[in-house]
Amino acid sequence: MNWIDGLFCVHSALQTVVVLSLIIAVGLALGKIHVRGISLGIAFVFFVGIVAGHLHLSADARMLDFAETFGLSLFVYTLGLYVGPNFFGLMRHDGIRMNLWSAAVIAVGTVMAMVMTEVLPVSVADMVGILCGATTNTPALGAAQQALNNAGVPSSGAALGCAVTYPLGVVGVILAMMLLRRFCVRPADLEPRLSSEADNTYIAQFVVINPALAGKTIAEVAQMTHMHFIISRIWRGREVIVPLAQTVMHINDNALVVTTRDEAAAMEILFGERVKKDWNREQIDWNAIDSHVESRVIVVTRPMLNGKVLGALHLRDAYGVNVSRVMRGDVKLLATDDLLLQYGDRVTVVGEPKAIDHVESFLGNAVQVLNEPNLGAIFLGLILGLALGTIPLSLPGMSAPVRLGIAGGPIIVGILVGSLGPRAHFISYTTRSASLMLRKLGLSLYLACLGLAAGGDFLDTVMRPEGLLWVGAGFLLTVLPVLIVGMVALRTRTLDFGSVCGILCGSMANPMALGYANDTLKGDTQSVSYASVYPLGMFMRVVIAQILVMFFV
Repeated sequence: MNWIDGLFCVHSALQTVVVLSLIIAVGLALGKIHVRGISLGIAFVFFVGIVAGHLHLSADARMLDFAETFGLSLFVYTLGLYVGPNFFGLMRHDGIRMNLWSAAVIAVGTVMAMVMTEVLPVSVADMVGILCGATTNTPALGAAQQALNNAGVPSSGAALGCAVTYPLGVVGVILAMMLLRRFCVRPADLEPRLSSEADNTYIAQFVVINPALAGKTIAEVAQMTHMHFIISRIWRGREVIVPLAQTVMHINDNALVVTTRDEAAAMEILFGERVKKDWNREQIDWNAIDSHVESRVIVVTRPMLNGKVLGALHLRDAYGVNVSRVMRGDVKLLATDDLLLQYGDRVTVVGEPKAIDHVESFLGNAVQVLNEPNLGAIFLGLILGLALGTIPLSLPGMSAPVRLGIAGGPIIVGILVGSLGPRAHFISYTTRSASLMLRKLGLSLYLACLGLAAGGDFLDTVMRPEGLLWVGAGFLLTVLPVLIVGMVALRTRTLDFGSVCGILCGSMANPMALGYANDTLKGDTQSVSYASVYPLGMFMRVVIAQILVMFFV
C-alpha cells in the first residue's frame, strides 16, 4: 500500500497536513469526553500529539516548525484582536493589580528554582532550562542559551532540561486550576465579574420632583452634574416625548434614564423619585411600551463611520432620535457624546419609526456584510506582530538583546489594532464565530506540532539518570507557584475564578491552559486577563533567565 505510506510515513507537505489533521481531529473528539464533569477540551490535542510521536509518527521538521509558528502567532494575534476593544478600559481599573499577581507567580517560581539548586544536584545552568520548560517559555530559553554561550558555559543541559519539563509544564497549570476549582472556589467565584462598571449600562425610571430642574433644558440639566446619563424617552401625562438637548423638563415628568449602575443612586437625587420597576430584564419588548416611539438596534456598517465620535454625528439634531446604548461584542456601553464608534457596533436608537428609518440608512445596518471576516486586516496584523517580535531590545546590563518573539509581538499588535484601530479608521472587525474559529484553529495547530515534536524522544529523555529528577523539579516549579498565588488571589475575593485562571495562564505563558479555561468557564474574563498579563510576564521571564545566568552561573 504505497499510497498509505505516502499519506502517513513519507515526509512531504501533504503528509504533514494529514498527520496534523489526524492528531487534531482525534484530540478534539477525545476532548469532549467528560469524566466526573471534567474535560480537557482542546488540551487533549497535545496529548494525542505526544502519543503519535511516541508511536514514531513524524513530519518534516521545517513543515512542523512552520505550522507551529503560524498556529501560535495566529492564536495570540486573534486573541489580542478580540480583547483589544475593552483592553485599556480594563487596564485602567484592574490591569495593574492583575500584573502584580502575575509578577507574584514569576517571583515565587524564580525563588523556588534558586532554592532547588542549593538542595538538589542540579547546576544553575540546568535549572534555568528546567525553569524555562516548567513555565513553557522558549524565548526565555533562547535568551538563557545565548547568555550561557557568552559566558563560555555549555548550553546543552539547559536545552535538555527545557525539553524534559516542557510537556508537564503544559499539563501542570491545568492540574493546578482543577485543584483550585475543586478546593478553593465558591459558586460565586465562577460568575464573571466586570470590574469596570462604566462598561455596563443601567436603566431606571424617575419622576421629576426636584424643583431645580423645572424649566431647564436637558442640556442645562446635564451641565449641572459631572455624571453621565441619557434620557431615552419622557412620559408627560399621556404624551410620549423623544427628548432632545433643548427639551424642557417639567415637574412630574417620567423620565426613562440610561446610566451606569454606580450612578443610579445619584440619578435619584438629581431627578427626585425612582419608580420601582425593573427595566434591566433581558426580555423587554421596548416597542410595546409606546405606540408612537420605536426602539431599534442598528448595526454600524458604513466604513466612513469607523472611529467617528458619536456626538459629532448630531443624530439628535439631524433626525430627532436618541441613542441610548451601544453594544460592542458582549459589552453594553453608555452612548455618551464622546464615545468612539467602531465598525460592527450595535446602536440602540429611540425615536419615531420614520426618523429611525433615516438613521438606519445613515449608519448602514448591512448585517450581511459583517458575516465576511476582514482577512486582509488579520494577515497585515500578523506581519506587523511578527516584525515587532523580532526587534532586539537592548537593556542595560544584559549581555544579549531581548525579543518579544512570535507570541509577544503578535498579541501586542492585536491588542493595539483592536483598541486603537478605529482611531486610525482601520477596520479590524471580525465576527465572534470567525474570531473563535481562528483562535481554535491556531491553538490546535500549535498543540499538535508541540506534542508531535515532544513525543518522539520524551520517554527516552525521561529515563535518563537525571531525567526523573528534572521532571519532578519542573513539575513542582509549574504547580506550586500557580497553586500558592491562585489560592491567595481567590481568598481576596476581588477577582472571579476566570480572571485568576487567565492571570495564571498568562504568567506561565501557557496558551493550552487558557484553551482549557475557555472550554470550561463562562465568559471571556480569562482571555482578557491572559492578554493583560502575558506581554509583561513573558518579558520578565526572558530578563530573569539572563539575570540568573549572569549572576549565578
